[in-house]
Amino acid sequence: MSDGDGFILTKIIATLGPATDEIGVVVRLIEEGARVFRINFSHGGFGQFVKLLEIVRSASDEVGVPVAVLGDLSGPKIRVANIDSQRVVVETGQRVAFQAAPAEPTGDPVTLTMTDSSVLDDIEPGERLLIDDGAVRMLVMERADDDDGTRMMCRVTVGGPIGRAKGINLPDSNLTLPSLTDHDRRCVDWALEHEIDYLALSFVRRAEEIRQLRALLDERAGDGGAIPIVAKIEKPQALDDLENITREADAVMVARGDLGVEMDLAKVPIIQKHVIAMAHDYGRPVIVATQMLQSMIEQPTPTRAEVSDVANAIYDGADAVMLSGETAIGRHPIQALAMMARVARLTVDHLVREKDQKSMRPSRQLGEGRYRTAALARGVAAVVEDLDAHLVVTWSQRGGGARYLSKNRLTVPIIAASSEPRALRRMSLLFGVVPIEMPMPAGREAFANEADRLLQREGWAQPGDPIVLVAGKPLGVPGLTNTLWVRYVGDEEDEMGGEAE
Repeated sequence: MSDGDGFILTKIIATLGPATDEIGVVVRLIEEGARVFRINFSHGGFGQFVKLLEIVRSASDEVGVPVAVLGDLSGPKIRVANIDSQRVVVETGQRVAFQAAPAEPTGDPVTLTMTDSSVLDDIEPGERLLIDDGAVRMLVMERADDDDGTRMMCRVTVGGPIGRAKGINLPDSNLTLPSLTDHDRRCVDWALEHEIDYLALSFVRRAEEIRQLRALLDERAGDGGAIPIVAKIEKPQALDDLENITREADAVMVARGDLGVEMDLAKVPIIQKHVIAMAHDYGRPVIVATQMLQSMIEQPTPTRAEVSDVANAIYDGADAVMLSGETAIGRHPIQALAMMARVARLTVDHLVREKDQKSMRPSRQLGEGRYRTAALARGVAAVVEDLDAHLVVTWSQRGGGARYLSKNRLTVPIIAASSEPRALRRMSLLFGVVPIEMPMPAGREAFANEADRLLQREGWAQPGDPIVLVAGKPLGVPGLTNTLWVRYVGDEEDEMGGEAE
């Protein structure tokens, strides 16, 4: 694909917020290439979430492009609890106490409390305690238990101001906090009620936490069906169980914010590559997120390092890249999206031209799969390469066939047709997939003819261009993608399988 073709194989996720809470802005973001919108459940209430969701759905209808909505569960975020309007400044070498009982922060030592004091029982001397994304750092010296509860003494290793409700990170502690809070459970119910397309689980530590969320979704989904789960990798403990987490989740996110706080910052690029490779092995879409074009929160153009960061994530094999503050609160959300889209398009174009097999390799799971859809997907890749086909067109009623094709990291767009709006939205996250709504055709011949008209009408292909079609026989039966054939745009006959049925 060239820069002018209009398709972006790598998907772009935009976080919604005050800067993007108007339909006109969201329309522009879709036009520039956004295909997934993130609602961060950590900020705002359900009334605000409803407003944002309605804006996205209306903008999608206006543009005529299916887009997905990703709901991001807050998870068990621990914060300083007893600092209100005034900041408390601590100096390097100073003592700071944390305790379960209510306390005023002033005094010697400065005394602080946490939003969930039960974690004090999980913290041991010698472990690190970080506040405000590591701007203030402490080392736990000793812990004492008495009738008033646990009291923990720390020594400040990097001083600074501590403001209201600042987050606390405990990178060395084995926390027993549940992965889902009461607020998360309410958000799950809201997400099911409003047919959110994906749910991201924050601060994942073990695969069991993914299973717990899936069980909750299955229990409460009813006939509506459960929501696919994105596992956010942002805790050191997640790396110890990464293979099981990846196998259990439907998609994976490299959430570099807390990951960069809790681990050696120099290791984050290595971890990113490791997580992406693991996701590829198991055929899971993988998202790279946080601070990709951070300077564009304030500035209309990014730094060269930020542009390189986006490109390198795609070279590593990211299926999607995400904007956070850039579109949620930034001054230039449309410019940020347009810049990310241009970098993504040019980078993938280069990968395709250079036939970079490392970044475009199919998943290990796909190569080992025994399902006929998986085998067919491998055949599609070979036919596309042999014929230099311009496009793959598939009927994927519920999105399963499109997922298999996406796992194969094809170097051409996959036009995936379905009559189910939910399936179309969910396919919007898949690498290379362009979801298209189409009424259920009467059969293979009708589908091929309608695809032919669609490609020419949209200007995606010209008469004589080779395309590969993939569908089931009979058409539209889930799990029955079993037919591959070649067609030259504008012709009446297929090259594989003889004349179209």
